[in-house]
Amino acid sequence: MSRNRLADETSPYLLQHKDNPVHWWAWGPEALAEAKATGKPILLSVGYAACHWCHVMAHESFEDDETAAVMNELFVNIKLDREERPDIDAIYMSALHHLGEQGGWPLTMFLDTNARPFFGGTYFPKTRGYGRPAFVDVLHNISRIYHQEPEKVTHNADIITNALRAPPAQGQAMIVGDQLINELTSRLVGAVDPLNGGLTGAPKFPQWSIFWLLWRGAIRYGNETAAKAVENTLVHICQGGIYDHLGGGFSRYSVDERWLAPHFEKMLYDNALLVDELTECFRETGRPLFKRRIEETITWLQREMIAEGGGFAASLDADSEGEEGKFYVWSADEIQSVLGPEDAAVFCATYDVSCDGNWEGHNILNRLKRLDDLSDDEEARLAAMREKLLAHRVGRIRPGWDDKVLADWNGLMIAALARAAQVFARPDWLTTAETAFEFISTKMAPDGRLRHSYRDGKLGATATASDYANMVWGALRLFQATNAPKYLEAAQTWTDTLHQHYWLPAESRYATTADDTDDVLVRLSGGTDDAMPNANGIQVSNLMHLSMLTGDDRYREQAAMILESFSTDMHQNLVGHTGLLAAALDVINPQQVVIAAETPDGPMAKALHSVSLPGALEHIINDVEPTSRSPSVMGKAARDRQPTAYACIGPQCSAPLTDPEEFLGLLKQQRAAVG
Repeated sequence: MSRNRLADETSPYLLQHKDNPVHWWAWGPEALAEAKATGKPILLSVGYAACHWCHVMAHESFEDDETAAVMNELFVNIKLDREERPDIDAIYMSALHHLGEQGGWPLTMFLDTNARPFFGGTYFPKTRGYGRPAFVDVLHNISRIYHQEPEKVTHNADIITNALRAPPAQGQAMIVGDQLINELTSRLVGAVDPLNGGLTGAPKFPQWSIFWLLWRGAIRYGNETAAKAVENTLVHICQGGIYDHLGGGFSRYSVDERWLAPHFEKMLYDNALLVDELTECFRETGRPLFKRRIEETITWLQREMIAEGGGFAASLDADSEGEEGKFYVWSADEIQSVLGPEDAAVFCATYDVSCDGNWEGHNILNRLKRLDDLSDDEEARLAAMREKLLAHRVGRIRPGWDDKVLADWNGLMIAALARAAQVFARPDWLTTAETAFEFISTKMAPDGRLRHSYRDGKLGATATASDYANMVWGALRLFQATNAPKYLEAAQTWTDTLHQHYWLPAESRYATTADDTDDVLVRLSGGTDDAMPNANGIQVSNLMHLSMLTGDDRYREQAAMILESFSTDMHQNLVGHTGLLAAALDVINPQQVVIAAETPDGPMAKALHSVSLPGALEHIINDVEPTSRSPSVMGKAARDRQPTAYACIGPQCSAPLTDPEEFLGLLKQQRAAVG
């Protein structure tokens, strides 16, 4: 007899649905066999634990006996955690796009018994609303068409599946060079909200790939307008309600154009990418706000996001007690009861708190009306107030915690922590990154092959290309921070595995899934970015760094092949490939710095960290005569036993430099485009 089969799963998202009256199956061969045996179409519902609208649809429909009865009668119902299987989610999200629909979660797709999509949408309300039909009406109509008009279903499934399997775009290619990226940098500035930052309009997402390219273009081409656009965006993100001013950490996005009202879920990957971007922007601007937000966010990470074995947990939910944001919002009376009237008056004026509230009758703490820093004494007083409010907030019922460890998201955070640890001379941050790396490399690769996820002692599916690419990035950053050979060895080993199982020779690019992943409809191989940077773009930078570190030109050649492979795709959708274009700058201008006989807070290190060098390899080594597994580091000895720097573009390195000002001037000269 059919039943709900999710109770034995490890995914927190699937476990949220284990008591639904829906007869859920997890994705797998048993569910697909059930569809073939019964002749029923498949209803595939995709979401994630921290997804607010996933919760809404669950409460409205999946917990409703009448709706569940219709689902059970007409469909084989499969529930999928997109974070556990991003490869499958990407296939069916792409299918939805081919249907002309905007993407989002929950993703609701209807498949034939061969798992081929023929119709879909995102959130469907229980009753007609939001411009969408009632969910039960959709269920009845889809079932009727499936059984009474099978030719329509077959036609749709053929068209969508063929589109998914289509080879790379053919047609005019682009020459990816300084001229193209310089022009795009100037164009992208026009898409940025000049007042609030971020892309114009609402909702607002951090859009790391776009703003990373904008920052890299600003630095390379001396575009001050672009640099200010990125800085203004980061200031508003740091001071807006999207940031948790008490506990640290950033929410996924803001529903409004001012960055005030977020969907309150906190995702590991957003925080990793923002920490990295803030670190690089701090180096150029010296803005204390950015340093504080980095420190506070890493403190939150260490306090709340360390999972089993030292890996990083995936997310914190938006909802608690069935209400979005309840854990995070405040009333003016509650603040006064904690702080007392005098301090409360100061705090409320600074953080936009009123009796009527600033969001649906509640107050989301923000400093959007007071963007600039106050005096040191005022900031210290506010910090003490925040500590009291944070201690009080601990007593509230917390949002759900998704403690599964994802290799790709961990790779991003490891990379961000390793670089921030260097810039801010924080060895404790480096230890946190190394612990997470050790967990993934030992516990999540039992046979030498990475797995995508881990929770409750159980490993998930075979890794995606992003798992490898992001962990290679993390390994390379750790090698720069420690000079430990094991990190460079891991980066090379994982790159070899990525090439063996994910490289598509006919296309000269990486597929999302391995050649032995047998439960996917197609092997996607696109280069566009979404909330996460694309694996092909990340790996272009990784390959260039490996080429410099090892002297093996095959890495550089492969990076160039990937860019060439996507040149036609870029011509058709330039902005969609900003991650690849940012990585192209590492091919155009591969930069490396080695400082010997130096401490993390020494004069030459301070000079290095006072200037943004996005994409550069950076090594600060205490030894007078550095030894290293990397030939590009080894032999760069200190002059007269004093801190000595070598600044390199590709294989060409400067003479030894001991004067910080001369060193700084050369770095600025090397990072800039000629002419």
